[in-house]
Amino acid sequence: MIPRPSLVACAFAVFATQAFAFEISSPSVSDGKWDAKYLGDKAGCGGQSVSIALAWKDPPAGTKSYALTMFDTDANGGKGFWHWLAWNIPASAKGLREGAGAQAGKRMPKGSVLGKGGVGRAGYFGPCPPPGSGDHHYVFTLYALGEKTLRIPANPLPEMVSVAAKSSALGQATVTYTYGR
Repeated sequence: MIPRPSLVACAFAVFATQAFAFEISSPSVSDGKWDAKYLGDKAGCGGQSVSIALAWKDPPAGTKSYALTMFDTDANGGKGFWHWLAWNIPASAKGLREGAGAQAGKRMPKGSVLGKGGVGRAGYFGPCPPPGSGDHHYVFTLYALGEKTLRIPANPLPEMVSVAAKSSALGQATVTYTYGR
């Protein structure tokens, strides 16, 4: 028989683990509702590709940097589309402010790198699904990395960034927002 204090300690440990889960969120959008400035600036989307603000909390112990991806799982007939890639975000960062994903990267934390997504330019490209294609799912994944710099070649393909981040991740946090037109 397990002594009652041990049972209580086990229950507390399970609760504590669940209470402090690594999380990412955005104060800028809610599911399906995006201000026009966050939308893509090509293909008649009417936006400015201003990146949304992101906040995160409770990263795993030993986190030395972060990598971030934004992926539309529904684009290109289900093959997907990369909207935003950033890595070498310092462990001291607790989020990214609105507009941090601008092409020049001047609003990103020092040392961060912006990668080229599906439109062929570095930086954030906002949601821009084809009219009538239904709601698209935009998955933001933040990887807590056990190294300060992600080991990838110069000008990597988006898939290379994703694979390298996954292989170095101590943990990951994901949030998905939808948008359709």
